[in-house]
Amino acid sequence: MFPLPSVFFPGEMVALHVFEERYKQLIGEVKNVPINFGVPVYIEGEIAYGTEMQLKETIKTYDTGEMDIICVGLRSFKVNTFQQVMDGKLYPAGEVEFLPYFDDSVASLRSNVLSLIIELYALMDVSFIGITAGNFDIYQLIHKIGLSLAQEYKLLKMTYESERLLFLKAHLTNTIQVLKQVNQSKEMIGMNGHFKNFDPIDFKDFKL
Repeated sequence: MFPLPSVFFPGEMVALHVFEERYKQLIGEVKNVPINFGVPVYIEGEIAYGTEMQLKETIKTYDTGEMDIICVGLRSFKVNTFQQVMDGKLYPAGEVEFLPYFDDSVASLRSNVLSLIIELYALMDVSFIGITAGNFDIYQLIHKIGLSLAQEYKLLKMTYESERLLFLKAHLTNTIQVLKQVNQSKEMIGMNGHFKNFDPIDFKDFKL
């Protein structure tokens, strides 16, 4: 196992720089034997859930033995047992239980989430190109829509795609609302210090 304070999702491509001796040993062994490794999430001092990872490519190996690698997430899991050091090794290990996955999403919900992401990026003035309803994969952008580590961790543990999409829809809707309020406040603040031209008030029918 390769515990990290990060959440990776099934299907996600991940670039890692490996520098600790224990993990240099782990990746070195994974390169030589066709086996996968687990990245459990280290969060709030606990290790309980994570993702099975497959080594796809070693981009560079340094003189020190450090490595730049590319991995892909396969399946999410629950950690049943964990030992900080595997017998005869430097790295940790444990037993896991893979979580089921139910793809019960509907096209309209996926399209709705994509529309919200496009709106969010427009509000942030960030370009959004190359992604359409046809090739949309939420894990392409999962770390780029303002989710906290705790929110990403909660998503990882969900087994129904519809539950994940509804969670993301609620998050995006709330984030967009906050950004709109911030932009409105910026406009109001920008008015301060400027000369204002008010229409004259007609007191003809005014009574005290």
